[in-house]
Amino acid sequence: QVQVVESGGGLAQPGESLRLSCTTSGNMPRDFLTGWYRQAPGKERELVSTITTRHTANYTSTLTHRFTIGRDSATNTVSLYMDNLKPEATAVYSCNVQTATQSYWGPGTQVTVSS
Repeated sequence: QVQVVESGGGLAQPGESLRLSCTTSGNMPRDFLTGWYRQAPGKERELVSTITTRHTANYTSTLTHRFTIGRDSATNTVSLYMDNLKPEATAVYSCNVQTATQSYWGPGTQVTVSS
């Protein structure tokens, strides 16, 4: 059984940085896509970034925040680095792992940016 777990959320002040981690365990295929999504209060969930097992990354161009996604294949961990945080980055950030046939979600981690 595949499990997806996020970590690294919390409270940050504007201008600070946070790193979120998404760790996958279980029987995974060689190729799959990992994506970070977020859902702000009162808004729909939106895609932030994705990365393949071959380290090809994509970002949602409409987002004004600075994000960097990275994969550590040795630990099955995908990290989302968020720099210069702004209050509008406040949301629940969730990790999704997509194979050819299945989609797995983690429970999400709360990020709150406030002074």
